[in-house]
Amino acid sequence: MARLQNKVVLVTGAANGIGAATVARFAAEGAVVVATDIDEAAGRAVVAEVAAGGGRAEFRTQDVSDEEGWIRVTAHALTAHGRIDVLVNNAGIYIISPLAETTLEDWNRLMAVNVTGVFLGMKHTAPKMAENGGGAILNLSSIAGLVGVAGHTLYGASKGAVRTMSKDVAAEYAAANVRVNSIHPTYVKTAMAEYGAAAAGSTLEALGPKLSPLGRIAEPADVVNFLVFLASDEASYLTGSEYTIDGGGTTLISLG
Repeated sequence: MARLQNKVVLVTGAANGIGAATVARFAAEGAVVVATDIDEAAGRAVVAEVAAGGGRAEFRTQDVSDEEGWIRVTAHALTAHGRIDVLVNNAGIYIISPLAETTLEDWNRLMAVNVTGVFLGMKHTAPKMAENGGGAILNLSSIAGLVGVAGHTLYGASKGAVRTMSKDVAAEYAAANVRVNSIHPTYVKTAMAEYGAAAAGSTLEALGPKLSPLGRIAEPADVVNFLVFLASDEASYLTGSEYTIDGGGTTLISLG
Protein backbone atom coordinates (compact mmCIF):
# COMPACT_ATOMS: atom_id res chain seq x y z
CA MET A 1 0.00 0.00 0.00
CA ALA A 2 1.11 3.57 -0.69
CA ARG A 3 2.61 5.24 2.37
CA LEU A 4 0.12 8.12 2.49
CA GLN A 5 -2.94 6.27 1.26
CA ASN A 6 -6.08 8.43 1.60
CA LYS A 7 -4.42 11.01 3.85
CA VAL A 8 -5.75 14.53 3.24
CA VAL A 9 -2.78 16.85 2.82
CA LEU A 10 -2.63 20.62 2.52
CA VAL A 11 0.51 21.96 0.82
CA THR A 12 1.27 25.69 0.62
CA GLY A 13 3.66 27.26 -1.86
CA ALA A 14 2.72 24.43 -4.21
CA ALA A 15 3.24 26.11 -7.58
CA ASN A 16 6.96 25.39 -7.95
CA GLY A 17 10.13 24.01 -6.38
CA ILE A 18 9.83 21.86 -3.28
CA GLY A 19 6.10 22.56 -3.04
CA ALA A 20 5.34 21.29 -6.53
CA ALA A 21 7.51 18.22 -5.97
CA THR A 22 5.68 17.58 -2.70
CA VAL A 23 2.27 17.69 -4.37
CA ALA A 24 3.36 15.23 -7.04
CA ARG A 25 5.07 12.77 -4.69
CA PHE A 26 2.39 12.86 -1.99
CA ALA A 27 -0.30 12.20 -4.61
CA ALA A 28 1.80 9.31 -5.95
CA GLU A 29 1.89 7.93 -2.40
CA GLY A 30 -1.91 7.86 -2.31
CA ALA A 31 -2.68 11.18 -0.61
CA VAL A 32 -5.50 13.55 -1.50
CA VAL A 33 -3.68 16.86 -1.90
CA VAL A 34 -5.08 20.37 -1.57
CA ALA A 35 -2.37 22.51 -3.19
CA THR A 36 -2.30 26.27 -2.60
CA ASP A 37 -0.27 29.21 -3.87
CA ILE A 38 -0.66 32.85 -4.88
CA ASP A 39 0.42 31.87 -8.41
CA GLU A 40 -2.83 30.42 -9.73
CA ALA A 41 -1.64 29.58 -13.25
CA ALA A 42 1.45 27.68 -12.12
CA GLY A 43 -0.44 25.99 -9.28
CA ARG A 44 -3.19 24.75 -11.57
CA ALA A 45 -0.57 23.43 -13.98
CA VAL A 46 1.01 21.37 -11.15
CA VAL A 47 -2.36 19.92 -10.20
CA ALA A 48 -3.29 19.20 -13.81
CA GLU A 49 -0.09 17.21 -14.29
CA VAL A 50 -0.78 15.21 -11.15
CA ALA A 51 -4.35 14.49 -12.27
CA ALA A 52 -3.12 13.42 -15.72
CA GLY A 53 -0.97 10.82 -13.99
CA GLY A 54 -3.89 9.47 -11.98
CA GLY A 55 -3.18 11.33 -8.72
CA ARG A 56 -5.73 13.15 -6.60
CA ALA A 57 -4.97 16.86 -6.22
CA GLU A 58 -6.82 20.14 -6.43
CA PHE A 59 -5.74 23.77 -6.37
CA ARG A 60 -6.90 26.71 -4.25
CA THR A 61 -5.53 30.23 -4.56
CA GLN A 62 -4.11 31.39 -1.22
CA ASP A 63 -2.04 34.18 0.30
CA VAL A 64 -0.67 32.50 3.43
CA SER A 65 -0.23 35.83 5.22
CA ASP A 66 -4.00 36.42 5.14
CA GLU A 67 -5.99 34.84 7.97
CA GLU A 68 -9.29 34.90 6.10
CA GLY A 69 -7.59 32.93 3.34
CA TRP A 70 -6.56 30.26 5.83
CA ILE A 71 -10.11 30.07 7.16
CA ARG A 72 -11.45 29.54 3.63
CA VAL A 73 -8.85 26.93 2.66
CA THR A 74 -9.22 24.86 5.82
CA ALA A 75 -13.02 25.07 5.64
CA HIS A 76 -12.89 23.84 2.05
CA ALA A 77 -10.64 20.90 2.92
CA LEU A 78 -12.88 19.91 5.81
CA THR A 79 -16.07 20.24 3.76
CA ALA A 80 -14.72 18.47 0.69
CA HIS A 81 -12.65 15.77 2.38
CA GLY A 82 -13.81 15.58 5.98
CA ARG A 83 -10.48 16.21 7.68
CA ILE A 84 -6.89 17.44 7.33
CA ASP A 85 -4.28 14.81 8.17
CA VAL A 86 -1.12 16.64 7.13
CA LEU A 87 -0.11 20.28 6.68
CA VAL A 88 3.06 21.09 4.75
CA ASN A 89 3.86 24.73 5.52
CA ASN A 90 6.15 25.29 2.55
CA ALA A 91 5.32 28.79 1.26
CA GLY A 92 8.15 31.24 1.73
CA ILE A 93 10.14 34.06 0.17
CA TYR A 94 13.88 34.77 0.24
CA ILE A 95 15.57 38.14 0.57
CA ILE A 96 19.33 38.54 0.97
CA SER A 97 20.59 41.96 2.06
CA PRO A 98 23.22 43.48 4.35
CA LEU A 99 21.85 44.41 7.76
CA ALA A 100 22.20 48.18 7.24
CA GLU A 101 20.41 47.98 3.88
CA THR A 102 17.50 45.82 5.03
CA THR A 103 14.36 47.93 4.94
CA LEU A 104 11.49 47.65 7.37
CA GLU A 105 9.22 47.12 4.37
CA ASP A 106 11.22 44.05 3.33
CA TRP A 107 11.31 42.84 6.94
CA ASN A 108 7.53 43.05 7.29
CA ARG A 109 6.85 41.50 3.87
CA LEU A 110 9.08 38.49 4.44
CA MET A 111 7.95 37.94 8.01
CA ALA A 112 4.31 38.05 6.89
CA VAL A 113 4.86 35.08 4.58
CA ASN A 114 7.60 33.08 6.31
CA VAL A 115 6.47 33.47 9.92
CA THR A 116 2.87 34.69 10.02
CA GLY A 117 1.94 32.24 7.28
CA VAL A 118 3.32 29.30 9.25
CA PHE A 119 1.68 30.53 12.46
CA LEU A 120 -1.71 30.87 10.78
CA GLY A 121 -1.41 27.46 9.16
CA MET A 122 -0.80 25.82 12.51
CA LYS A 123 -3.47 27.91 14.24
CA HIS A 124 -6.18 26.83 11.83
CA THR A 125 -5.23 23.19 11.27
CA ALA A 126 -3.82 21.87 14.56
CA PRO A 127 -7.15 22.14 16.44
CA LYS A 128 -8.97 20.38 13.60
CA MET A 129 -6.36 17.61 13.56
CA ALA A 130 -6.77 17.25 17.32
CA GLU A 131 -10.52 16.85 16.94
CA ASN A 132 -9.92 14.11 14.39
CA GLY A 133 -7.47 12.14 16.56
CA GLY A 134 -4.17 13.52 15.33
CA GLY A 135 -2.12 14.63 12.37
CA ALA A 136 1.26 15.88 11.22
CA ILE A 137 2.49 19.41 10.56
CA LEU A 138 5.70 19.79 8.55
CA ASN A 139 7.18 23.29 8.66
CA LEU A 140 9.80 24.11 6.06
CA SER A 141 12.59 26.09 7.69
CA SER A 142 16.19 26.25 6.45
CA ILE A 143 19.77 25.74 7.55
CA ALA A 144 19.64 29.55 7.84
CA GLY A 145 17.46 28.92 10.89
CA LEU A 146 20.30 26.94 12.48
CA VAL A 147 23.53 28.71 11.52
CA GLY A 148 24.56 32.29 10.83
CA VAL A 149 25.17 33.53 7.29
CA ALA A 150 26.17 37.07 6.28
CA GLY A 151 23.36 38.95 4.59
CA HIS A 152 20.74 36.63 6.08
CA THR A 153 19.62 38.51 9.21
CA LEU A 154 16.08 38.86 7.86
CA TYR A 155 15.72 35.42 6.31
CA GLY A 156 17.53 33.67 9.14
CA ALA A 157 15.33 35.35 11.73
CA SER A 158 12.23 34.08 9.96
CA LYS A 159 13.51 30.53 9.72
CA GLY A 160 14.70 30.52 13.32
CA ALA A 161 11.19 31.56 14.31
CA VAL A 162 9.74 28.63 12.35
CA ARG A 163 12.04 26.25 14.22
CA THR A 164 11.02 27.48 17.66
CA MET A 165 7.31 27.80 16.85
CA SER A 166 7.33 24.20 15.69
CA LYS A 167 8.63 23.06 19.07
CA ASP A 168 6.10 25.19 20.94
CA VAL A 169 3.11 23.81 19.03
CA ALA A 170 4.52 20.28 19.25
CA ALA A 171 4.55 20.59 23.03
CA GLU A 172 1.05 22.08 23.12
CA TYR A 173 -0.59 19.47 20.89
CA ALA A 174 1.38 16.31 21.72
CA ALA A 175 -1.39 14.96 23.95
CA ALA A 176 -3.78 15.26 21.00
CA ASN A 177 -1.39 13.24 18.78
CA VAL A 178 -0.63 16.18 16.51
CA ARG A 179 3.04 15.94 15.55
CA VAL A 180 4.95 19.08 14.56
CA ASN A 181 8.47 19.13 13.15
CA SER A 182 10.67 21.59 11.27
CA ILE A 183 12.73 20.67 8.21
CA HIS A 184 15.94 22.56 7.42
CA PRO A 185 17.20 22.13 3.85
CA THR A 186 20.33 23.59 2.36
CA TYR A 187 20.16 25.12 -1.13
CA VAL A 188 17.95 22.98 -3.33
CA LYS A 189 17.74 23.19 -7.13
CA THR A 190 14.96 25.78 -7.25
CA ALA A 191 14.57 29.35 -8.46
CA MET A 192 15.00 30.54 -4.88
CA ALA A 193 18.40 28.86 -4.60
CA GLU A 194 19.45 30.19 -8.00
CA TYR A 195 18.78 33.68 -6.65
CA GLY A 196 20.94 32.90 -3.62
CA ALA A 197 23.77 31.57 -5.76
CA ALA A 198 23.66 34.62 -8.03
CA ALA A 199 23.76 36.91 -4.98
CA ALA A 200 26.94 35.09 -3.95
CA GLY A 201 28.41 35.59 -7.41
CA SER A 202 28.28 31.89 -8.19
CA THR A 203 26.10 29.14 -9.64
CA LEU A 204 24.38 26.24 -7.94
CA GLU A 205 26.72 23.76 -9.61
CA ALA A 206 29.80 25.64 -8.42
CA LEU A 207 28.42 25.88 -4.89
CA GLY A 208 27.78 22.14 -4.65
CA PRO A 209 31.24 21.10 -3.40
CA LYS A 210 31.36 24.09 -1.04
CA LEU A 211 28.00 23.42 0.56
CA SER A 212 28.16 19.65 0.95
CA PRO A 213 30.87 17.01 1.32
CA LEU A 214 28.72 14.94 -1.03
CA GLY A 215 29.76 17.43 -3.69
CA ARG A 216 26.36 18.33 -5.13
CA ILE A 217 23.37 20.59 -4.64
CA ALA A 218 20.25 18.97 -3.23
CA GLU A 219 17.40 18.02 -5.54
CA PRO A 220 13.77 18.65 -4.52
CA ALA A 221 13.38 14.88 -4.17
CA ASP A 222 16.05 14.83 -1.45
CA VAL A 223 13.73 16.94 0.69
CA VAL A 224 10.44 15.40 -0.39
CA ASN A 225 11.63 11.86 0.36
CA PHE A 226 11.96 12.86 4.00
CA LEU A 227 8.67 14.76 4.01
CA VAL A 228 6.90 11.57 2.94
CA PHE A 229 8.41 9.75 5.92
CA LEU A 230 7.49 12.48 8.41
CA ALA A 231 3.93 12.61 7.06
CA SER A 232 3.52 8.85 7.26
CA ASP A 233 2.54 6.70 10.21
CA GLU A 234 6.14 5.43 10.25
CA ALA A 235 7.09 8.69 12.01
CA SER A 236 4.43 8.38 14.72
CA TYR A 237 6.97 8.91 17.54
CA LEU A 238 8.66 11.96 16.02
CA THR A 239 7.62 15.43 17.13
CA GLY A 240 9.18 18.69 18.29
CA SER A 241 12.41 18.11 16.40
CA GLU A 242 14.33 19.77 13.60
CA TYR A 243 15.73 17.74 10.72
CA THR A 244 18.62 19.01 8.64
CA ILE A 245 18.76 18.01 4.98
CA ASP A 246 22.05 19.45 3.82
CA GLY A 247 24.33 16.63 2.66
CA GLY A 248 26.52 17.23 5.70
CA GLY A 249 26.92 20.91 4.85
CA THR A 250 26.47 22.27 8.36
CA THR A 251 29.33 20.02 9.43
CA LEU A 252 31.55 21.92 7.02
CA ILE A 253 30.20 25.25 8.24
CA SER A 254 30.67 24.38 11.91
CA LEU A 255 34.28 23.32 11.29
CA GLY A 256 34.97 26.48 9.34
